[in-house]
Amino acid sequence: MGKIIAIANQKGGVGKTTTCVNLAASMAATKRKVLVIDLDPQGNATMGSGIDKYEVAHSAYDLLIDQLPLDQVIESNTSGGYDLVASNSDVTAAEVKLMEFFARETRLRTALEKYKNKYDYIFIDCPPSLNMLTVNAMTASDSVLVPMQCEYFALEGLTALIDTISKLASVVNSELKIEGILRTMYDPRNRLSSDVSDQLKKHFGDKVYRTIIPRNIRLAEAPSFGTPVMYYDKSSNGARAYLALAGEILRREEQFANQNVETA
Repeated sequence: MGKIIAIANQKGGVGKTTTCVNLAASMAATKRKVLVIDLDPQGNATMGSGIDKYEVAHSAYDLLIDQLPLDQVIESNTSGGYDLVASNSDVTAAEVKLMEFFARETRLRTALEKYKNKYDYIFIDCPPSLNMLTVNAMTASDSVLVPMQCEYFALEGLTALIDTISKLASVVNSELKIEGILRTMYDPRNRLSSDVSDQLKKHFGDKVYRTIIPRNIRLAEAPSFGTPVMYYDKSSNGARAYLALAGEILRREEQFANQNVETA
C-alpha cells in the first residue's frame, strides 16, 4: 500500500516545493515508484520537474473538477524520474469550483483511491495557505511533512499549523498525523537558527528529522533549469541532504513495520 504525504506549511518561502521535488527525486532514485501532485496554482513543482506548466494538456483541475482518471492527467516524462500531476493558473479556478460540490473536501481522496497501490509514495505540494486545495490534500493524506525555517515567526506558524492538522483530523481524516518536521535553509552560523532548532527538538522530539537542509546555492539554482538538485549537481550539499532525508524516511518506515510485526 502506497503512502500519501502532504508537504505543507501555511507560511510561504520555507522550502516546501523544493522539498517536494527533491525528496520525490531522491525516493525515485532508490527505485521507489513516486507520484508528485502539484496543488499550488503557481505551478513551481511542475516547472521544477522539467514540465512547462503553460503547455500541459491536463492539470490538477481536471483531476479535481472534471474527475478525469489519474492515469489520464499524469505527466511521466519529468526530469526527476517520478510521475506528476501538473498545476498552473487553472488550479486557482479549481479552488473556487470546489465550493460548489457536495463532499468537496474528499475529491482528491476519491481520485487517488484506485491508484494508491500503484505508488510507493505520493507527495502533494500544497499551497502556502489553508484553502480548499490544502484541505483536499490533507484529507487524502496519511501524514503531513512540515518544512520550516528555524526562525521565530516560523515557530509561531508551526503551532498554528499543528492546530489546523488536529482539527482536520477530528473532522475529515482521523488517520492524519505529523510525518515529520524538516529544518530547511539552515545556517549553523546563525544563533537564532540553533536556538529555534533546540526548541523544536525539545517540544517535538523524534518528529524532528535528524537531516537538516542547509542554505545552498545549488538548491536555489536547480529549479531555473527545471531539474531536481541531484541531477543538477549531485555533489552539492543540497543534493546530499535530500538523499539523506529519503534514507531517514525509509529507515523510519522499516522500524515502524518491524515494531508492528513484533506487537502482532
